[in-house]
Amino acid sequence: MQGIIYEEASIWHFLFVTGLLGGGAAWMTGKAVAQTWGTHVRLFLYMLGLGIGVRFIHHALFEGTMFSLHYYVVDTIVLMVLGFLGYQYTRTNQMVTQYNWLYERASLLSWKPKA
Repeated sequence: MQGIIYEEASIWHFLFVTGLLGGGAAWMTGKAVAQTWGTHVRLFLYMLGLGIGVRFIHHALFEGTMFSLHYYVVDTIVLMVLGFLGYQYTRTNQMVTQYNWLYERASLLSWKPKA
């Protein structure tokens, strides 16, 4: 997997920077966009910028390549998955809380009209 998903000597560097630091920031960004009733397009653009920030952390802490399209895409995909999960989780909570007479929770990430 080294060289395909991450470039560092250890997968722990990738999991720490992209998964923990970047993923936590992505989840909170998704949550913030959902709380302000923002769109998926806005979240997508924020994740592109956050991907650049994560690449910089890889470069600054572990001497990774800053301008690598391959690793930028990998990092950004991971961030987008976590960001959109945070967005959908928060939006589901909003819909079932604020419109409880209209909607009920169907799953952790979705809602359905009340019968």
